[in-house]
Amino acid sequence: QVHLVETGGGLVQAGGSLRLSCTSSGGTLSSYAMGWFRQAPGKEREFVAGIVRWSGSTTSYGDSVKGRFTISRDNAKNTVYLQMNSLKPEDTAVYYCAGRRVSYSSSSVYRSEYEYDYWGQGTQVTVSS
Repeated sequence: QVHLVETGGGLVQAGGSLRLSCTSSGGTLSSYAMGWFRQAPGKEREFVAGIVRWSGSTTSYGDSVKGRFTISRDNAKNTVYLQMNSLKPEDTAVYYCAGRRVSYSSSSVYRSEYEYDYWGQGTQVTVSS
């Protein structure tokens, strides 16, 4: 069973960049389809990005982050990343890493929070204007 931990959040000015990392103890993330979600105060949790297991060859993004954010994975480091560029104040939220154990042959990316089994504790990202 994986225990997900996010790092890399912080305070950044609009237009800046941050890279979030999601690592695991107790499990190998390469066997999991992974996703990033975010939740701003008073708002519902929102899908940010997802990536297929192992190869990471297939990704999906929420409309609000397309072209600015990139999800990737490094299996050797047992880590999934979210590179965030051209940040806007509306990107301010707690960002969560999520994982779903899938079969060896799976090539699916998951966009719904209800499809994920494991969650990290979240990391705060604040973008100032």
